[in-house]
Amino acid sequence: MNLSGWPGVAARRWIEQILLERMGYPFELTSTDGAELKLSLPGFQGFIQFECDPGTFNRNDSALPCVSWGAVKEGWIPPGGQNLPVPGKHTLRVPLIQKESFGFVVHYDLLGMVYWILSRSEEVGRSDLDEHERFSARNSHAMKYDYLERPIVDEWLSILRDIICINWPELKLLKHKFSMRVSHDVDEPSRYAFRSLSRWLRAIGGDIIKRRDVGGVLKALIVKFTSRKSLSSLDPANTFDWIMAQSEKEGIASAFYFICGRTDLTRDADYELEHPAIRELLRRINKRGHEIGLHPSYNSYLSNSVILGEVARLRRVCLEEGIVQAAWGGRMHFLRWSQPATLRAWDEASMSYDSTLGYAELVGFRCGTCFEYPAFDPVSQEILNVRIRPLIVMDVTLTSTSYLALGYGDAAFEKVKMLKDACRTVDGQFTLLWHNNNLVTEEERRLYLWSLKC
Repeated sequence: MNLSGWPGVAARRWIEQILLERMGYPFELTSTDGAELKLSLPGFQGFIQFECDPGTFNRNDSALPCVSWGAVKEGWIPPGGQNLPVPGKHTLRVPLIQKESFGFVVHYDLLGMVYWILSRSEEVGRSDLDEHERFSARNSHAMKYDYLERPIVDEWLSILRDIICINWPELKLLKHKFSMRVSHDVDEPSRYAFRSLSRWLRAIGGDIIKRRDVGGVLKALIVKFTSRKSLSSLDPANTFDWIMAQSEKEGIASAFYFICGRTDLTRDADYELEHPAIRELLRRINKRGHEIGLHPSYNSYLSNSVILGEVARLRRVCLEEGIVQAAWGGRMHFLRWSQPATLRAWDEASMSYDSTLGYAELVGFRCGTCFEYPAFDPVSQEILNVRIRPLIVMDVTLTSTSYLALGYGDAAFEKVKMLKDACRTVDGQFTLLWHNNNLVTEEERRLYLWSLKC
């Protein structure tokens, strides 16, 4: 598939919108002969000129070159003070940023790079997918050149911010403040209540064999037959009140994403949204001021109609329970995503945001940013109404032996802290996913609390 959006009109309008959200001013981006771009501000003299490189930043592969820029040596201080990765370049001109009579010249297509990473053009039409048909972190440009754990887009926009401040010193650019968002994919609201007989017996077997919890058999029986109207307090997966209490202590509203369909009998949830115990849970979450969202079923990621149906089901049940929200968002099950098909399905379902875009096997900045931003379809060249809320850390990625296998001690904590500090450095937003059924043991809860408070 050939992409040819940058630096077209729609792509430039999208970048202008992102700059407005970041800087607070309506900058204009114009392309003259396709070889250079100009960033100007109506009513102000001067401009910033960028090299334009559409041949590089319209590619849907990960084979771009990349070098490192010693920004500090040239008098620019990036967040964190490290050298900046420069995707798309074999060599760099010195100086990379040059003062001129009209303003500045940047000998790099900085905004083309922002376009390429944020639009996820790299992922369009890829066939090198994993067992769940997901684009893999290990095939990404960010992994290849070791910048996956850095918000590279935010670091470069910080440099641009400094250029703007020098070029137009009278401007008072928008200031941002670090924040944190916590969400919980509700794959298993109960360990025992909704399972079929065979899966219920397997769960009990796991308790006995893996956890040596013989008493779990009695607990499983009690939970199974006392969860008709509300989830049992004895249920190991029923950690919802504890989660909400911890969020409230930190001044955070948790988001709980519920599965509303069954397109794969082995991978989707056992519960039905209409069950009285789930309805009671929805009401309780809403009453305490937390958020309810959608966790589309396993095979929904390529189907607009399936996602539309699951959105309608969620909204119908919530409306029946008197639950009204200003915004509706969520995250794809198993982080399954096909760019831009899944993105368009979210948009056509009139969802407010999606928070899928992190990698399952590695933590970090899949979108190169820790800021929420408007979505863009790089194939149809359209700005969409749905917003992207990048996922930075998922609990399973940290702890599972299938992924990083860091356990629940210092190694996992230090990884979370490092990524959270990277978000702080750019005044961004740290987005954490932790499943409710992974907060059963003391060590699981300890790591979660460390992640909230660090």
